[in-house]
Amino acid sequence: MENRTSRLTLLIDPDKKRIFEEICAAQDLTSSQVVRKLIRQYVIDHAGNRELPAWLVANTPQRAAPQPAGNDRAQAAKLGPARATNVPKE
Repeated sequence: MENRTSRLTLLIDPDKKRIFEEICAAQDLTSSQVVRKLIRQYVIDHAGNRELPAWLVANTPQRAAPQPAGNDRAQAAKLGPARATNVPKE
């Protein structure tokens, strides 16, 4: 299990922080939960040949390809049917 006693302090633009916290709240998550998830996935994705503890990689979903936002539907359509199939329907 993770030991959550270390503190990470970072500087972020106030507007980005506000938007980030709004998005987190809309998903009923704290900003700390999201940052921990991002860090965990980053470590897994970039670990290279490092051996990772089982608790870190257990129940880690496979990364899905990013999907374009609603405004990007037209751009995704220009990329062709293979790329445009991941575009969410409005």
